[in-house]
Order: sequence, then structure tokens, then C-alpha cells
Amino acid sequence: MTVRIRILYTIPNFITAGSGRVLANIALGLDREKFQPTVCVSRKGGSIEAELGASGIPVIEAPFTVSAKPYPGLLRRTCQAARVFKPYKFDLWHSWHYADDYTEPLIARLAGTKHWVYTKKAMGWGSRAWLLRSLLSTRIVADNTEMEEKFFNKWGLRKKVRLIPHGVNHRIFKPLPSNKKYYLNKFNLSEEAVLIGCVAHLVPVKGHPTLIEAVNNFSNVHLLLAGKQNDREYFSQLQAQVKILDLIEKVHFLDFIENIPEFLSAIDIAVLPTWDRWRREGCPVALLEAMACGKACIATDVPGSRDIIEDGISGLLVPPEDPHALANAIQRLIDDPELRQQLGLAARQRVETHYTIEKEVAAHEQLYREILKGMSR
Repeated sequence: MTVRIRILYTIPNFITAGSGRVLANIALGLDREKFQPTVCVSRKGGSIEAELGASGIPVIEAPFTVSAKPYPGLLRRTCQAARVFKPYKFDLWHSWHYADDYTEPLIARLAGTKHWVYTKKAMGWGSRAWLLRSLLSTRIVADNTEMEEKFFNKWGLRKKVRLIPHGVNHRIFKPLPSNKKYYLNKFNLSEEAVLIGCVAHLVPVKGHPTLIEAVNNFSNVHLLLAGKQNDREYFSQLQAQVKILDLIEKVHFLDFIENIPEFLSAIDIAVLPTWDRWRREGCPVALLEAMACGKACIATDVPGSRDIIEDGISGLLVPPEDPHALANAIQRLIDDPELRQQLGLAARQRVETHYTIEKEVAAHEQLYREILKGMSR
């Protein structure tokens, strides 16, 4: 009789957590004859949660971390949190929490779950708590090749690391008939207008100021910024920059876009101008989605993006925080439609070869089998 592996995934929520879609894709893609996934969130809500529930994946709401301080009382707090999870008898606990918390693996062990895994989602480290979190793990999933060398090259951590880049649904994110006319009409633009698109939450690490400054060099380029306005102060700064540069008629804030493939079909060039500081991205899904849609992409030469794009083959890489270099790359693609097409075709091929959901799910299933080899009940 085949024993299904009971897996718990944890993530703060499916409302603000950008990696929620990635986690959901994995949970939904697992072979249900072999794996039995459950998801725990600190705060319920969101369409992704409903999608999981409709597919038969339970979503529970419970605290899966506690405050580490004050240290007196830590054992009591972790034991109390563990009581919620103990009845489920999870075989493996996979954390998608972004923080440098080390109480979660303690809670998992106290709940009777022997194997605790976490995905390192960003290029920040910062505190020693990351080291303790890593030492307490059974395995660590890295989003890009630079994480292993930068974070896990000592203390015996390297042997724990498995590189699993994200994947996208290339059946949904695919080249579509152009929807450009919709935005030309919406903003009363000429047929000759060049539309530059950027899909990213409006948060500082995404580097929007560099992109806004870069488009200031063009007379007929319009910038469409699609992303949630999660940081009001940052959004106000972007609006002020647009006003100072007199780009109010050329920079368009679209907020959150529900149908990303349709939006991508409308733009001529996709740009992800991530800065190389703060909590940098591990593996930018927005870039993969644009590539899957056959868009010519420009990204900054930062960890994650430089894994995905082969410069000059499947996209263009430019130095971060360099509006002049970014403007030059945009101009190069405007001047050479054939190059845009070649880069878009190569980008689509690269996603199909290396970055599909199927490959990401298979890699996780292999990891779980490796950890739980010989498990029986």
C-alpha cells in the first residue's frame, strides 16, 4: 500500500506574500497519490487560498512562529504553538516564511515533525538568526546559484542546499495576440508609441526610479507600471519624481493587474530594474512570466535575474541603478525590431526548457522523497 507523504507548507498569507503563487503552484502540482499537502497561514484571505481549498488542499490559520525573546518562556511559547500541529502528524514541514526566524523549526520538532525545510527567497541575510534557522533545517531550497556561495559555504550548510528555481505556467503565460490597441486608446496615444511594461509591486527594491529616469530620454516611449502600491511613501516618491521630470503624460500607474498575460501582450518591451540592495529577489517570477509570453526583456545584472537571462541571447542585462545604461538598452531594442523578436523567441524557449511549473514540482517531489526515503507507517 502506498503511503502518502503528509506535507505542511507555511507562509504568512496569500494576500501580501509575493511567493504565495509559487507555493500554491507547487502544492497544486504535487502527485496526490503520493503526497498530501496542507497549508498554514498566519492570516487567511485571498483568491489563492480559495483556489487551494477548491482543489481539496486544507488551509489552516494558526501561528507557526513565536517571539524568540524574552528567552525565558521560549520553550513554553513554542510548546503551546506546537499543540495545534501535533494531531496532523506531518511527515515534513516546508517553510516559505521570509523572515530570519528560528522558532518555526523548534515548533515543528515539538509537534513531532522530524524534517523541517525552508526556501530562501531573497538575497538578504542580515542577522545571525539566519544561521540558526539554517542549522536547524533538514534541507534548504535556494532560488538561485549565488545563494549557495554567499550564504551556505560554511558551518556544514552546503550539503543541505538544493537549487530549485521557480517555474511558471507556460500554458497560461504564452505569446498572445497583441492587446496594444487597448492601452493606446486608453491613454490616447499614437500608433507609433512604444510601450514599456514593468510588472512589480511598488516597493523600493524593484528599482522603479531608475526606469522612470531612463524613459525621460525618449519622446515617444510610454511606461506602464503594473503593481500593487504596497508602500505609500515610496509611491509618493515615484509620483514626485514623475512630476519633477514632467513625465505625467508618459508614466502610467496601473496598480494591480489581474490578467498579466493579456497585459504583457500589449507591451513592446518588458523591464525589471531591480536594485542590488536590501531584500533583493531570489528568482523573479515576473521576469519569467514576461519571457514565457515571448517578450524582449531587459533586467538588471543582479542575483536571480542573471541566472535566468543569458545576456544578448534570451534578454539584455544592464548594471543596476544605471539609468543611462538602461536607456541605451531600451534604445537598442526600439531601433532593432528583429532583435526584439529574436530575444522574445529565445526567452520563451528558455522558460520551456528550464523554468516550467512541472520542473519545479518534480524537483520538490524528488527532494521530499530524498529526505523521507524508506518512510513507512
